[in-house]
Amino acid sequence: MRLVLASKSPRRRQLLSELGFPVEVVSLDVDEHLGPSVSPRQAAEILACRKAEAFPVEQLEPDDVLVTADTVVIADDIILGKPADHDEAATMLHRLSGRAHHVCTGVCLRSRQQQCSFTEETTVHFLPLTDQMIEYYIDRYRPYDKAGAYGIQEWIGMVGISHIEGCFYNVMGLPVAHLYRELTNKFLSK
Repeated sequence: MRLVLASKSPRRRQLLSELGFPVEVVSLDVDEHLGPSVSPRQAAEILACRKAEAFPVEQLEPDDVLVTADTVVIADDIILGKPADHDEAATMLHRLSGRAHHVCTGVCLRSRQQQCSFTEETTVHFLPLTDQMIEYYIDRYRPYDKAGAYGIQEWIGMVGISHIEGCFYNVMGLPVAHLYRELTNKFLSK
């Protein structure tokens, strides 16, 4: 089996390549706008499926499995996307400071014969963050490509997160254990 990852995320590419399957990365641009009727916890899986459906299935080889994913950070039932600039990143981190939030990653797997999708949710508990911590993190790590303005694997995760409930790798952007189970149960067992 070869995995075809339709994602620009270097973290997803790294995590997927460590599963032991050959991986090809392809680029895919999809409209990620969602209407107000979509609940925040459904958003990631809907977007992952939208990405999978935008990829021409005839471009997949018989043993290929397309992998698409989307991650959202949810605080107060509001999705915190990727910050546009320093001020928006600081606002997001202040909102997450000293409290819990949820990270949902939706994944869609598609071959020529079948498609399946799922959502993994992890609860992340932040310690209180000082203004200095937030400024240091933004200035040094520039988290503008990360939902919620942080990477759990970076400095802010090491010093600012007290604990999580659920999958660490989900917070990085790809719930690899769940993904591996789906691949082996639904695509390798055929």
